[in-house]
Amino acid sequence: MAKILIAEDEEVLRMLMVDTLEDEGYDIDEAADGQEAIEHILGTDYDLIVLDYMMPAYTGLEVIDQVRNHHGKSDVKIMMVSAKNQQADKDLVLAAGADYFMSKPYSPVELMEKIGDILNG
Repeated sequence: MAKILIAEDEEVLRMLMVDTLEDEGYDIDEAADGQEAIEHILGTDYDLIVLDYMMPAYTGLEVIDQVRNHHGKSDVKIMMVSAKNQQADKDLVLAAGADYFMSKPYSPVELMEKIGDILNG
């Protein structure tokens, strides 16, 4: 099954995402901030990275920059999740190198459907 990193600083949301995806059989790692996310990314090959936009240490945009431009991981799929859901925010996220954007709040079903589409499509 696919290897996924969940980087979300809100513990309750992170645990919900992890539990939902593990129940579907995905192999999940988790990070509580941008620095921890980068450390995971440097040591592991992921099929998908799910990043929160606003995190301590490094924002989701800064993590994308590190992944895409400094660590040679240009092929990994990245989905940004954020409550910042104005069109300008979405455009910025996609221009930074994210493959997908999902607005908060979202349901576990929405999350699983989107991740399934990303990994299968």
